[in-house]
Amino acid sequence: MMINNYLPFPRELPIIVIEDESSFYYPFMISPIFFKKKEDIDAITHSLKSDSIIFLAYSKDVNLNSIEDSNIERFGVIGSIMRKVDMPDGRVKILFQGLEKGEIIDSVRNSKTRKIKFIMANIDISPKEPYDKQRSEAINSVLNEKLSFYAKLNSSIPQDLLTTIYETNEPYRKAELVASVLKFNRTVAYKFYKNNNIEDKLLDIIEYIISEINTLKIQHEIRKKVQVKIDHANKEYFLREQLREIHKELGDDTQKEDDVLKMRQRLIEITPFITEDALKEITKQINRFAKITGENSDSAMLQSYLESVFEIPFDKESSKKLSIKNIQKELDKDHFSLEVAKDKIVEFFATKELAKKRAVENQKDSGMILCFFGPPGVGKTSLANSIANALDRPLVRIALGGLEDVNELRGHRRTYIGAMVGRIVQGLIEAKSMNPVVVLDEIDKIGRSYKGDPTAALLEILDPEQNKAYRDYYLNFSIDLSKVIFVATANDYGSIPAPLRDRMERIYIGSYMPSEKFEIAKKYLIPQELKKHSLSRSEFEINADALKMLIDEYTREAGVRNLRRQIASLMRKSAKMILLDDTLTKVKITPKNIEEFFKEKSFQYTKIEDSPRIGVVNGMVWTSVGGEILKIEIIKTKGNGAIKITGSLGDVMKESVQIAYSAVKILIDNHELEIDTSKIPLSEKEREKLSEGKKVELDASDVYKRYDLHIHFPEGAIKKDGPSAGIAIASVIASTLSDTSIDNQVAMTGEINLRGGVLPIGGLKEKLIGAFKAGVKKVIIPAKNFEHDLHDISDEVKDSLEIIGVKDVKEVLEHILLRDV
Repeated sequence: MMINNYLPFPRELPIIVIEDESSFYYPFMISPIFFKKKEDIDAITHSLKSDSIIFLAYSKDVNLNSIEDSNIERFGVIGSIMRKVDMPDGRVKILFQGLEKGEIIDSVRNSKTRKIKFIMANIDISPKEPYDKQRSEAINSVLNEKLSFYAKLNSSIPQDLLTTIYETNEPYRKAELVASVLKFNRTVAYKFYKNNNIEDKLLDIIEYIISEINTLKIQHEIRKKVQVKIDHANKEYFLREQLREIHKELGDDTQKEDDVLKMRQRLIEITPFITEDALKEITKQINRFAKITGENSDSAMLQSYLESVFEIPFDKESSKKLSIKNIQKELDKDHFSLEVAKDKIVEFFATKELAKKRAVENQKDSGMILCFFGPPGVGKTSLANSIANALDRPLVRIALGGLEDVNELRGHRRTYIGAMVGRIVQGLIEAKSMNPVVVLDEIDKIGRSYKGDPTAALLEILDPEQNKAYRDYYLNFSIDLSKVIFVATANDYGSIPAPLRDRMERIYIGSYMPSEKFEIAKKYLIPQELKKHSLSRSEFEINADALKMLIDEYTREAGVRNLRRQIASLMRKSAKMILLDDTLTKVKITPKNIEEFFKEKSFQYTKIEDSPRIGVVNGMVWTSVGGEILKIEIIKTKGNGAIKITGSLGDVMKESVQIAYSAVKILIDNHELEIDTSKIPLSEKEREKLSEGKKVELDASDVYKRYDLHIHFPEGAIKKDGPSAGIAIASVIASTLSDTSIDNQVAMTGEINLRGGVLPIGGLKEKLIGAFKAGVKKVIIPAKNFEHDLHDISDEVKDSLEIIGVKDVKEVLEHILLRDV
């Protein structure tokens, strides 16, 4: 139906604003429309009560969610409500027939004569401008031609609608029919719709169709190019190929070319610094990467590989010359004591500096491998850090503790998912230098499994003859590690495999004396922790007695790691007190309040007995936290010579007990140990014989035949092993069997053999320090240790202890048995 020409226009009509951005309606269309807003439903109801005519308008900005007058476009569609249906969900559906293009003259929403919530406006039919019929027919012809070609490329246009368009000659109606086919977005559709100049409107449509034709041609060409590749492809593959070709047509595929160009340029820069096989391998992989497409599964893998390669700093290294003066200065600045270790480090580098000065031109530097070993917390890693500072080289730490997979060191082969370079090459990348100081931490705790033996890889890394051409599995080419300074650290040097030990210069760093810990705390730990905790010396103070108490009773270690923690704990407590009490400006730590801070003592060192006793001796042991004395106790009971051992002992220590017992028996049999036979228990027959007045003679050997011995090593929950308690065990057995007290001021260490000879032991420094802390006055050690190892012991310990070297058990007994007590 058309609008009755007798209806008055302009006229007042209810307005419904279309907020759906995807919808646009033309005067000739019949469309179902859904409404939910109450004001829209009220407008529909109002219209149906009169002549069912309404005006569809469009919002200027759908995001404003507003139907204020300022947000409504001027042009819309005058139409009729052909049918209304109430939906179950509360919405209303109408069948709308567009009749004429209309425009808003003015809004009457605010009229005081109406109490309505929807918009009413004066609407007029939009006038059609006159046009040149001849030009219109020419444009119409071009339009039909372009539309026909467009329809061939776009098969989604219904054929009956195309026929209607071709048969329509009235230009305004034709323009709107074609516009509905082209599926403009809201902005473009409204811009076209509001234009009342039909010639401009038709030319705009033709221009748009030509643009769409060009787009469809490109799409068609893309489809043809990818058709060969999608014989068995699914929808996803087809879309990816389309997208790739689209990017290519738009020029977006240049990023990869830029990446390849940068890689080739970087390769030119590093060529003088890499090996020939490295140059061949990198060039080969760049060429592969340049040829394959982005969708190829190898593309990401190759890109990752090349990025890793070019992160390696082939052309970067520290240029500072080796100077032992700088090394000595740094070591003295950062470390108290450790004179022996520091001297060995300086001596080691002195030979390197001298060799470099006198070397022939272009001679390559040989690899430098040091091994610092000793208890935890004594400064092994910090010594390496001082070396790095003195040489102005970066420091890289590689933790080897628990490492079992050789690929972690040498890299994973690229055939594996998630493959990457090994830890050595990662260290070079991290250091951004080809000659860093690399710390191989806890080399004694490296493992081995079915995944390979990392020790074998370390042999190549630490061998100066081989590490010039070290090959990482992931890189698949050799790199030069000869300029790297390797520093290994270990707690137990004996646990390092022998082939590795042969490649390292070992430097032992032993336990600190309490006096050394005191100085380290004063000069290094306290200033460092004050800075870390933002405290000043005017706010925190710990007196000498409190610091000594902290060292002796609240830490138990060879180094100073736990001492640093305890100092930090005191500072945190002090900071809390200062912040909570406005009147408090300084916290002083004394022996009295240190107990209040920590409540109870963390550790108690074993102390010697108050007086000499039979069957108790002070042994000397080495532990991971330093040296201690170990009391060994024994009792004898009537029996037949059996011996019982308790205290959670290892096999070696159990054997030491048997050896010591045999050695003491030999002394008794040879009458070299005095035995009071009168105290030996008699048998029943011997007692009867004695009661009859007959003489009973006993041999000294009866003492070990008629007594059972029970030897106990206190702190039974702690595992104990090793051979160095041999002389202590023999001494306590001899004391018990001879009923002679042992000097409580004496401690001892030494392995024995079956003939009673005393053999040398290890860990002497730590054991002597442990004896010193326990209050021991005299120490008995093997003669060979006395001759060769005392130069490493501080004067403080040697001056405080009477150290005696012995060659056999007989000598030991002469120094410890107190027959007059």
